[in-house]
Amino acid sequence: MEARECSYQFRIALLGDAAVGKTSLLRRYVAGAPGASEREPEPEPEPEGAPTVGVEFYSRKLQLRAGPHVKLQLWDTAGHERFRCITRSFYRNVVGVLLVFDVTNRKSFEHICDWHQEVMATQGPDKVIFLLVGHKSDLQSTRVVSAQEAEELAASLGMAFMETSAKKNCNVDLAFNTLADTIQQALEQGDIKLEEDWGGVRLIHKAQVPRSPHRKQPPGPCQC
Repeated sequence: MEARECSYQFRIALLGDAAVGKTSLLRRYVAGAPGASEREPEPEPEPEGAPTVGVEFYSRKLQLRAGPHVKLQLWDTAGHERFRCITRSFYRNVVGVLLVFDVTNRKSFEHICDWHQEVMATQGPDKVIFLLVGHKSDLQSTRVVSAQEAEELAASLGMAFMETSAKKNCNVDLAFNTLADTIQQALEQGDIKLEEDWGGVRLIHKAQVPRSPHRKQPPGPCQC
């Protein structure tokens, strides 16, 4: 996998209140990549033009169901209010967002609409793919948000819903990979378009289309 050239880079952000488990979810995903070391994954250097506080960066390469290999640039945002103005500044340069809440924290669920609206106000409805994530699903005895009401919220916002647990490594890969597959599908359908001044999707390597051997065409009938 690592030897393959990636066709695209997708920039994806995790948004949600502080302490909902965004960092543990992201690190579990990066650590689970083929060939990843067993040690805790470290954040990467900030991309050019990125904010210097409130955000950490990770990446993972994968092959999508449709075939292309892509690089996911993953942005772990702080949910603290003092960083909100910083994270708003790069919403316009993401193509995918995991909206994360803690199933044991009612307020984090109630704030999902606020996070969604902030992105929509910056990006508009055409450039970003969302996935609603109910995290810490292993804590069933203390959960206060049901799967049914989360599914209803996701449907009302036009996105899919999934429950995850970084502790149990449940649906972690599935959540990120599903979002990446959906982005690729939107690209193929023309719902998302590459733009030179937009960092959400970058074309890294243009796949070469095999050409059939040139065949000399037989002369046609005389047109004189």
